[in-house]
Amino acid sequence: MHKDHLLLLQKMICLYGGDPRRIQHFLKVYNFASLLGHMEQLPEQTQYLLETAAIVHDIGIKASETKYGSSAGKYQEIEGPDISREMLRETGLADTVIERVAYLVGHHHTYNIPREIDYQLLIEADFLVNAYEDTLSPPAIKALGERIFRSASGKHLLETIYRN
Repeated sequence: MHKDHLLLLQKMICLYGGDPRRIQHFLKVYNFASLLGHMEQLPEQTQYLLETAAIVHDIGIKASETKYGSSAGKYQEIEGPDISREMLRETGLADTVIERVAYLVGHHHTYNIPREIDYQLLIEADFLVNAYEDTLSPPAIKALGERIFRSASGKHLLETIYRN
């Protein structure tokens, strides 16, 4: 584990202290994102960006609930980027990393635009976790999987985890 990720994980656990469900969620997404990136043999910097984004991908939830009374994805995408920038700056990350991660945080619920591999794998990791946490039906998992998943590794994990 990269030392930056250790610090970010600790900061996110503190931010979501008292909310074990959300802490469990981002830890699982982080692990699936890491696994997917390694399975896809991402370059080191892309893997780092993916894992960083996975840790903070839902950082906008608290602000969304406070401001809009909802944790809906569209509100997370509005509130999350600036909050992630602040935490990433505190961690001392480079501006290029901060801006890419903020972009990913601000789009991780947007599925209808072309996606680079770090973006794609973040969405797939989040879906692998959400399908279980939201107890999606097998037909819903299949339909969403066909619509969302593009990577060979993501498709393989989806099929393996949720096969009937």
